[in-house]
Amino acid sequence: MKTMNVAIAISVITILIIIGISTGCKNERSDNMPVISPERSDELALGLDGSLVDANTRFAFNIFERLASEDAGQNIFISPLSMLLAIAMTYNGAAGETGLAMADAMEFSGMDMEELNQGFSDLMASVLNADDDIEISIANSIWQRADFDAREEFIDINKKYYSSEVKKLNFSDPGSVDIINNWISDATRKKIEKMLDEIPPDIIMYLINAIYFKGDWTYPFEESSTSEAEFYLAGGDVKKVQMMRMHEYFDYIKGDGYAAVRLPYGQEKFAMYILLPGEGIDIDSIVNNMDQTKWQQMIGNFEDTDIRLSMPKYKMEYGVKLLNDVLSDMGMGIAFGPEADFSNIADGIFISRIMHKAIIEVNERGSEAAAVTVTEMAESAMPVDEVVEFNVNRPFIFTISDDRTGSILFMGKVMDPQD
Repeated sequence: MKTMNVAIAISVITILIIIGISTGCKNERSDNMPVISPERSDELALGLDGSLVDANTRFAFNIFERLASEDAGQNIFISPLSMLLAIAMTYNGAAGETGLAMADAMEFSGMDMEELNQGFSDLMASVLNADDDIEISIANSIWQRADFDAREEFIDINKKYYSSEVKKLNFSDPGSVDIINNWISDATRKKIEKMLDEIPPDIIMYLINAIYFKGDWTYPFEESSTSEAEFYLAGGDVKKVQMMRMHEYFDYIKGDGYAAVRLPYGQEKFAMYILLPGEGIDIDSIVNNMDQTKWQQMIGNFEDTDIRLSMPKYKMEYGVKLLNDVLSDMGMGIAFGPEADFSNIADGIFISRIMHKAIIEVNERGSEAAAVTVTEMAESAMPVDEVVEFNVNRPFIFTISDDRTGSILFMGKVMDPQD
């Protein structure tokens, strides 16, 4: 098929807000993320610690299942990678029982801290340089209040492994809000232009992560093939949607209660996976039964299949979602109270809130998405031979993944493509 400019742009920004104690460190800027050859990128992907990738996938499905249960019947879109990078940066500041609890929730238990940080560093470098046909960036920054100094080792770790920029600002100056918002806007290609309205007097630090992704489909949709069709909602209602169509060979599997197809981008190192429940099968039963092991088994059993694909153009927004309860249920409840120990950052601080917001739009010309995670810390006080009809005309699940490392960048559940 001819190549067409169908792009998916994914912007993710993670903001960590630390409120609390005061004390003073110079403005610093770390080196940019490393630029390496695609060949070296593939070497890093092949050499990546499998236990880290498995842990990341377990976390992704764990939190996605809990959010799907909590928000049953609603569209969901998150960035597990953004959450992981943000919390991994913070995890370097945790100690004692707080560190153990965060490791349990994030599936980091038993991993050496230096190996974990190096693993995330290699993962970022590999993802960033995987495919010359795909535009992708990851940016991290730390902003400290002018009179506050985080522990030097904590700053050094984040500069070394996460390539974090480190800067000082007078948070009492209203212009500081614009400076941080401008960094966010630049890092997300203006997809997210404003996160802060003001900086309260007890804020001492922001840690920010931003991911941006833009890539063409390997096999694009023709706009002339799009037409109105019915989409069957979970409750029985029917909606008219704009359905995109193509006939092509794709990796495909028919599993227990679902079918799945893989839609690649660029040089096929990244792909969107769509899991379509069988007719009459509750989508959340698929979510609840899918885990890291079953996911990898599914990926390993795809076969090249002749597919007539129908897929809706869709747009959805998720958030602002408070993640405190979900992450507490996953094991890191101690981090949200005065018993928290973040003494590797500073004494007497704890996480007060973690919030997440994400949007995505998918159409023939391209897709754009943005996600925001805000962590706020406060001072204590089966294959077939014939042509397969794959008609995505009911609620479905999707991911966007790096197929070389197995890392899930984004996950979503579409209940209503026009909600």
